[in-house]
Amino acid sequence: MTRAEIVRLARCVVRRPRWQLVVAVLLSAWTLAWVLGQLAEDPLSPLGLLAWTGIPLDSASLWAQERAEVLAWFATLGGLSWAATTEQGQLPALAGWFAVLVAGEAAGYEHAVQRAMLSMVVFLLVLAAVSITGRRAFVVDRVAVMPKDVVRAGITAAVLTAVVPLIAPGLALTRLVRPYVTKPPRQLRRVEAPLLRETG
Repeated sequence: MTRAEIVRLARCVVRRPRWQLVVAVLLSAWTLAWVLGQLAEDPLSPLGLLAWTGIPLDSASLWAQERAEVLAWFATLGGLSWAATTEQGQLPALAGWFAVLVAGEAAGYEHAVQRAMLSMVVFLLVLAAVSITGRRAFVVDRVAVMPKDVVRAGITAAVLTAVVPLIAPGLALTRLVRPYVTKPPRQLRRVEAPLLRETG
């Protein structure tokens, strides 16, 4: 996959239904704040970031931490959701990040993110191993898992998942600089007029 294709994938994250884009922006801001919050001396939890709302979330955080062994599996589900992300179906990336947020509240940032990434990588490696046996199969005869398709789908899922935390700041930056950017004129497509047949 070329650099241009990766850039195209990164841009297509905003080409989704409006309701899904609103959810993506909210989840993006929440996720990015959680990631950046790990740089503080006292790392913030996902629910800890929402303390400014005034909603009493201490009991919910304590409930999650008491069930860390169970909720940590949400990270595994999140990684598998990341692996299921495609260019036409980007909702699994959002669901995966939300699952990682749940696991992060229970087991911490490092454990949740590493477990999600590991589950995604293991899943792709299993598919890659399976694809080796079917690399010479004719897809016209039966459904096959091809190595090139596995690599392309894996890169697509990884890129679309990785840019989720950047959706909110990316849209904000785009909206900020849009009035100051001059776009080149669009090239008009050449339309060939049909030939008129002579009559008479």
